[in-house]
Amino acid sequence: MDLKKNRARELLDPGADRYRDIRFGKVEQWIAALPSGEDLDGFIYYPPGFDPGRKYPVIVYYYGGTSPVTRDFGGRYPKNIWAGQGYVVYVPEPSGATGYGQEFAARHVNDWGQRTAGEVIGAAKKLAETFAWVDRDHMGCIGASYGGFLTEYIITQTDMFACAVSHAGISDITSYWGGGLWGYAYGARALAGTFPWSDRDLYVGQSPVYSADRITTPLLLVHGDADVNVPPGESDQLFTALKLLGKDVEYVRIKGQDHHILDHEQRIIWNDTILAYFARYLKERLAWWDALYPAPTDWR
Repeated sequence: MDLKKNRARELLDPGADRYRDIRFGKVEQWIAALPSGEDLDGFIYYPPGFDPGRKYPVIVYYYGGTSPVTRDFGGRYPKNIWAGQGYVVYVPEPSGATGYGQEFAARHVNDWGQRTAGEVIGAAKKLAETFAWVDRDHMGCIGASYGGFLTEYIITQTDMFACAVSHAGISDITSYWGGGLWGYAYGARALAGTFPWSDRDLYVGQSPVYSADRITTPLLLVHGDADVNVPPGESDQLFTALKLLGKDVEYVRIKGQDHHILDHEQRIIWNDTILAYFARYLKERLAWWDALYPAPTDWR
């Protein structure tokens, strides 16, 4: 990279042989002008053979923790694979992400969805307003860990998404703060200076499980049953609440897996579960989900 001339020259492409027969879609930066007047950084993954004259289902994916989503190929949440399934994948970088300066990162402290949920919702709406290829009736959202929390909180605030996926999400800030291996340590920063007894508006008011009755969006909860970072009880309790309320919710526990799904065979199940769920609601194709999770047998 020549920084003075802002020019780049490729020296080596180690993956050229491996990806010789792979078709990649285009990836481009897209800045969302939010109603607040701020611009939100982000990028769009297009499926191979993208046709702007068609309508496409859209997956909105955002960070976990406060690490910005990078443009590397693969990763735990494979944007290229999702795009390869015929989705447009939109990745906004909400407030709190590192890499955008101290002020931007510090917005994460004691926010817990108050600002970031509005940014994701506003950016997704702006995407739909800007591009005719967006199928507004078939937009889904997904996040993991803090991003899983954000998914759960977002769908207490809007019904614009056709479905939502939360992997290892936090449904009750108090139980996560006191029960997760990282809860207290992460809370020292993300909940700096506040505690359940000193800020009930934050610990209760921002916890999705306390607003479960406001959720109308179909939701998939996915959690490793050996997760010590965000204990699976965080998904258990939201699933229980939504089932009691008669809501559309599915819950898949991944056996023997911690916060990250690393076992190869279990990772295939995890990835297929997410893709099958999106196919069910964003493409209205139920066969994949029904094959993975057949309806219970009637024992009467």
